Amino acid sequence: MTKTFPTQEVGSLKKPEWLLELVRNKQISDSDKSKARNDAAYLNIKTLEDIGLDVLYDGEVRRVEMYEYPVRYINGFEFAGLVRSWDNKYYKKARCVDKVAYKTNFHSDEFEFVKESSDRMLKVPVTGPYTIADWSYNEYYDSKEEFVYDLARNVVRPLMMDLIKQGAQVIQIDEPAATTHPSEMKIFAEAINECANGVDAKIAVHACYSGNDYQALAPYAAEMKADQFVLEFANRDTWKLGITDEVRNGYSALKSLKEHGFNGEIGLGVVDVHVDEMEPPELVRDRLLYAEKILEEPTKIYVNPDCGLRTRTRNVAFEKLRRVVQGAEMARNALK
Repeated sequence: MTKTFPTQEVGSLKKPEWLLELVRNKQISDSDKSKARNDAAYLNIKTLEDIGLDVLYDGEVRRVEMYEYPVRYINGFEFAGLVRSWDNKYYKKARCVDKVAYKTNFHSDEFEFVKESSDRMLKVPVTGPYTIADWSYNEYYDSKEEFVYDLARNVVRPLMMDLIKQGAQVIQIDEPAATTHPSEMKIFAEAINECANGVDAKIAVHACYSGNDYQALAPYAAEMKADQFVLEFANRDTWKLGITDEVRNGYSALKSLKEHGFNGEIGLGVVDVHVDEMEPPELVRDRLLYAEKILEEPTKIYVNPDCGLRTRTRNVAFEKLRRVVQGAEMARNALK
């Protein structure tokens, strides 16, 4: 995309309460539940279009959870029970008890519906191999490396290939666990390359911030077959206006990525997904102008929230995305 500061979302949105109540109702037929999910997906898509995003998806409205949902469709796993995640929600954790194997394109119906519902650029999020392995009990493989690489080769890559056959042009590999173990960054990097091997699509990699300011990621970024890194910056930045290093201290990792030779795209987190407070568009603008000052290529800077917005109410999430779009437009005007 040649547009300066194109805007995008990262992934999940909070599901509407009416949908949650309906799908939990045992009196409702599966066909009616499927129709309700379509309605919720369409509502998300059209809202994101109206907000003005250039790249979008459906808010992952059909997915139970980013780990549990794909694991349901991978041979070799058995669910062990519920565990609590960081945001005080629960998901089913699985045991790997046999060699992992791909069953079917479990995002097929979802992607087909989104493709038919929007003419915008679509970005399909898929859960990455490192995160699936890291969040599972390994009771089969001799090493974590072997577990991760098998997931990359035998599950995630075939899934990506099938999505591309359906028409997917941009795929985002979600890896929230990647930076939590800096000593295993080489495993993560090689797994991404295994996923991307022979894949004819734009590949974005979303990695969360885990306390090391992406310093562990930076040395590997240029070696990874990722066209874009979607990264989290806003939640540790100041709310002061300006484009100096002092006020934009949350974005220091940009220099490290550049110094280590990464010259691809950056999905720049410009709004904090952990708070309800609304970033002024002027703050979004200045965060973008600071990034442009460092990276010097505004067409390679995509504008997004730090992460998915599922922990925020729908009203808050959509308003934050409006601030993303407004701030990006202000930054474009500032560069004219």
